[in-house]
Amino acid sequence: MPARAIEGVTRKVFLIATEESGDRLGANLMRVLRQRLGDAVRFEGVGGRAMAQEGLSSRFAIEELSIVGLAAVVKQLPKILRLIRQTADAAIEASPDILVIIDSPDFTHRVARRVRARNAAIPIVDYVSPTVWAWRPGRARAMRRYIDHVLCLLPFEPETYRRLHGPPCSYVGHPLVEQIGVLRPGIDEQKRRDQAPPVLLVLPGSRRSEIRHHLPVFGETLGRLSAQHTPFEAILPTMPHLQDAVREGVKNWPVQPRVIVGEQEKRAAFRIARAALVKSGTVTLELALAGVPMVAVYKGGSVEAWIVRRVVRVSSVILANLVVGENVVPEFLQEDCTPEKLVPALYEILADSPQRLRQTEAFARLDTIMSTGDQPPSVRAADIVLAMLRESRRAN
Repeated sequence: MPARAIEGVTRKVFLIATEESGDRLGANLMRVLRQRLGDAVRFEGVGGRAMAQEGLSSRFAIEELSIVGLAAVVKQLPKILRLIRQTADAAIEASPDILVIIDSPDFTHRVARRVRARNAAIPIVDYVSPTVWAWRPGRARAMRRYIDHVLCLLPFEPETYRRLHGPPCSYVGHPLVEQIGVLRPGIDEQKRRDQAPPVLLVLPGSRRSEIRHHLPVFGETLGRLSAQHTPFEAILPTMPHLQDAVREGVKNWPVQPRVIVGEQEKRAAFRIARAALVKSGTVTLELALAGVPMVAVYKGGSVEAWIVRRVVRVSSVILANLVVGENVVPEFLQEDCTPEKLVPALYEILADSPQRLRQTEAFARLDTIMSTGDQPPSVRAADIVLAMLRESRRAN
């Protein structure tokens, strides 16, 4: 049921999202706020296609920040800094009742610091926490100077902020919890999941650099696994803009995977998969929610290797492990990402082994661990934003 305007006043919300995932979060938040406030809310800021569909006219196209690789970032740094200044100027000029920055901390936090320095009266919400639990934990305390509330996606993050003396932090839920129905198998799909040959998902990453680093070792791993007379059907999901690079990368593999394209096809493959070989990232949590045991890897360049060895401060870099609170997914990073180590690990999770059972039992706890009650994440996020708008109105 739509709520009346807060004390009869139209409220202005300035949002900043510069990546596709943040754009989706922003659009969902805008939709709920409009449901609650009707015509008594106005939106301004930066966003992509999804936020545009909810009525946002973006200050610039977020594709301008689609920059991959350290060298490209250095080359484009003047433009990035200019967009940061322009976005902060736009937020100050708009004088919103609240500023919501969404993910992309290298950009959005720089904007937030500028806004706070020039107008401390504007409440600032950070939707999606930086990985203060993994590296640079001092950021949490520093955020208190310019962030009033953090809306986090992972259930362990509020305690992390409390321990690190950061700003108030609330768990609103991960958008994946709203997609469980399309991740888990129906009756027929479960039959295929249990049939021979088992479906083995191959997920080398969503960036060209990740594909370049992972495809060679993945291909050799599948070849050795097949040579040991382990039956499997390999399926490699990818996106349209990457399919040419993927098909070129797998053409000489000893075992040819079935390459499928698009999000819908990927979810369908998740529902029939028995196991996965996956590059570390959010997809590990997606697989865990789908109930698919996995072996996770990461192989990058020298800079990434240095970060993993020197900077990361958690017991695991696998998101699924961090959320379940137990290192159930084996991880093979950098020099450990070799066919010699991956083949026996994959054999274990394809078979009815203790390692496979340990993962499936841990993943079964995720519904409880990640529960948002009877409210979807976007509604919980909107409730906090609305409460801060009301508080701001009383303070002014």
